[in-house]
Amino acid sequence: MPPFRRWADLPPDLLCRIGESLDLKCYASARGACTAWRCALSPPSPSLLVVLDDARCCPSAASLPTHRSFELKAILSGGRCVGSSNGWLALSVCLYGGQSMFSLFNPITATEIILPPLIYESRWVSKLVFAPKPARDDFAAAAICDIDRLAYVTAGARRWAILDPVRLTGGDQLADVVYHEKGWVYCLTRYGDVHVLRLPERRRRKPIMVEDPAGPSSGPAIPLLSSPAERAALRFQGRRTQQQRNMRMICYEHRRWREQHPVAIPQATMKGTFCTDVFMPLRRVPPGSVGPDLNAPATVEPLLSDGNLPFDPATSFAPPYNTVSVFTSAKNLVFCEGNMYQIWRNASCTVTLQLPGGGHRRVAENEVLVLRYYPRRQPCWDVVQDLGGYSVFVGRNNAVSMYAEGVLGLKGNCIYWIGGRGRDQGMVFDMATGRSTPCLPAAGVVPGAPQSTICWYFLSDMVNNCNNNEGRRVYQTRARVRADREQDMETEE
Repeated sequence: MPPFRRWADLPPDLLCRIGESLDLKCYASARGACTAWRCALSPPSPSLLVVLDDARCCPSAASLPTHRSFELKAILSGGRCVGSSNGWLALSVCLYGGQSMFSLFNPITATEIILPPLIYESRWVSKLVFAPKPARDDFAAAAICDIDRLAYVTAGARRWAILDPVRLTGGDQLADVVYHEKGWVYCLTRYGDVHVLRLPERRRRKPIMVEDPAGPSSGPAIPLLSSPAERAALRFQGRRTQQQRNMRMICYEHRRWREQHPVAIPQATMKGTFCTDVFMPLRRVPPGSVGPDLNAPATVEPLLSDGNLPFDPATSFAPPYNTVSVFTSAKNLVFCEGNMYQIWRNASCTVTLQLPGGGHRRVAENEVLVLRYYPRRQPCWDVVQDLGGYSVFVGRNNAVSMYAEGVLGLKGNCIYWIGGRGRDQGMVFDMATGRSTPCLPAAGVVPGAPQSTICWYFLSDMVNNCNNNEGRRVYQTRARVRADREQDMETEE
């Protein structure tokens, strides 16, 4: 009788046939079983999150390496995706009166985290970023809620904190945000100015502990509820209380608007689908019981400007890009191998610019420029011709960079973006050829079916972006660098 062969010795073609019948969760788990299986099965990321026009609440992940689509859990009807990171989606649902409900949703496990209400007169949030591995009692998020305003929220707060307007030059506005490690959020404007938002430290609720009356020598502190059933009930109740507070605030704002506009919408009702562990009866909460904003303070500082001097493209970008910066409306920020890059794209028609020092510069439609940040140079931003084999993925997702050389379905030194004429679609710009081409036909989506592309979708095991700095540099503002130097000098003295 021949000896039993190991599971790792299964033929690669057989593993691929088995993988074709697995959903995304099981497929990712199979790749993590052993090295042989991981080599045989292509990575599912990067993927394009797409929805069919006749089933917009049922998204799918169109994987570029595997050339197939993975069906995902249905999202809330009427939800709009405003962010994506590490397998999670940030959804916005517009309520009556211009208020919006925000939630973090995992389309693989159907886990939903309802965020506190964002109470602000602006009705549009262009992008929302959040810390990796969110939980109902441990999360942090930041969003662009106006042309010059940022908002943030952390676990334990009852509502979002709206920051003062960011000091921008005339005609400029916020265009992109990227969540970095340890609560650093980098914000990019349409003119190429960068600001740094430092979020407060994330707070996780701790179990209630009591000391033994006999003193510390008799043993360590023990939980107030000692039995496993009681501890489970305590954890469940704490999670439920936070989620109920968030939903109660949203329902109160919704009902208050209805009472103020009885004629406009006499039969208005709010409809939504929520997880069973976060649903509660609709009860009006008076303003006095809501309490003040519980978010710890955050700071916003410009990356380049010294003191109160305004941002000047002429001193920040090498010519002729100080002139081109105004005519490239689509801008994104990304970190790659510890370096910061700006991704500029001409989202309008082809233009020919007359440069201040003479000469012309032609910027083609959908031409992409990649500028790297050199903190010790002046100007500190300059164009690069390649990314060392890496490719970046920008859009509504938290920008991602990954080494693409040798990855099936990908090319190195490319910019993967979402846009195009008419219906949005996945596009790839090759830095070597200077051309943008569609990348959606190779993703294995339903051919010929009307569909919309939402954002790039990555699983956490594939992300190699600003969330994983691996000990590399963190770019600080000049004011903070000076303060750190002064502190070091005082320490040495």
